[in-house]
Formats: sequence, C-alpha cells, structure tokens
Amino acid sequence: MRAYRQLLLANKAWAAELKDEHPEFFSRQVIGQQPEFLWIGCSDSRVSPEQMTMTPPGGMFIHRNIANLVHDDDLNLLSVLQYAVAVLRVKHVIICGHHGCGGVKAAMTGGTTGSVDAWLANAREVLVDHAAEIAAAGEKEAQINRFVEVNVRDQLVRLARTDTIQEAFAAQQPLQLHGWVYDIRDGLIKPLMEIEASTRLDDVGAPHKVL
Repeated sequence: MRAYRQLLLANKAWAAELKDEHPEFFSRQVIGQQPEFLWIGCSDSRVSPEQMTMTPPGGMFIHRNIANLVHDDDLNLLSVLQYAVAVLRVKHVIICGHHGCGGVKAAMTGGTTGSVDAWLANAREVLVDHAAEIAAAGEKEAQINRFVEVNVRDQLVRLARTDTIQEAFAAQQPLQLHGWVYDIRDGLIKPLMEIEASTRLDDVGAPHKVL
C-alpha cells in the first residue's frame, strides 16, 4: 500500500475511535479553541509535541521550524505568537529544543546552502556568543548538546523581547515563558529555564545542563 494512503486510513480509524469514545468531541471542536499553551519547537519528524505530552486536540497552539529559532523578521512566527497571546490568551509559551537537532549540528559544522543556510544565521550567532562555553563542554557530542541548550536560552530571551510578550507583561496578563529540551534518547522533556514579567532579561544566565 502506498504510504500516503496509510495516512488516510489511520485518520479514519482515529476519527472513528474518538467518536465512539466521545460522541460530542468533534461538535465541540467546531465551537472554537482555548489552548493554554503555545509550543515553539523544531520541525524534526521525531519530535511530536502533542504525542509526547499526551495533549488532546485543542490543548496546544503549535509553531515549528528548523532548530526552533526566533527571528525578529519572521512574520509567520510573530503572527502565531500575536494570535496565541493576544487573542487566544495562552498562559504558557514553550520553546523546546531537542537532543540530536540537525539544524544545530549544521550551524556548528557548516556546509549548508540556500534558504537553510540563511535561516541558520540566527543559530550561528548563538554559537559565536557562547563559543567558549560550548567548546568547554568536552567531546563533539557534548558540545552539540550544550549548543542545543544555550540555543533554547537565547531564543527564549529573543521571544521575551518581542512587542507581543512585552505588551502582555506590561498589561499583567498571566503569562510564563518556558525553555525546555526534549531528549530523544529517553523520551523525556527536561526543563531548562523560565521567564516571567519580573525577570530582568539582561541578567538571564546560562541554563543548567540537562543533556
């Protein structure tokens, strides 16, 4: 059977199972969404936020890109962020990196071209800013792991500086920012840091090691 047809069959089975267990499930979905979380993660196919957190449909607003980066001129991400925070009023925004991130590895080793190379400029800035700390981590795998962690740190600070987040903080909207790392070796999400309205962004230090 063609692989894409298997996706369609799986979808039918999933929908039928939900209807059997919760007859009103889809009629409730039509009414609207009230997620508590915005997840900003990597596009890696091994990292499925809803599956690994057992979050049902409607519980999480999601944006994914290579290496979970926050670009100041990324209208896609900024639009998702504005809608999630200002309209949906999510209470938590999560940036989640992951062990074995191909984008982070590529930013370290080079060799990328075209759009991917341009996209990873942000990550290369992180590499330069934390060069000594990453180099001191040890062997190459340990260096990449540390790069993953400090990348989450820097992207979370970038996110906190956006107009959308600063306006929400100023309005005393209930909102917390979380930096996490997903370890594909054991399936566990490992918290790194948090930012809230009272956090002094200039004083945010290096995250502890979790990988």
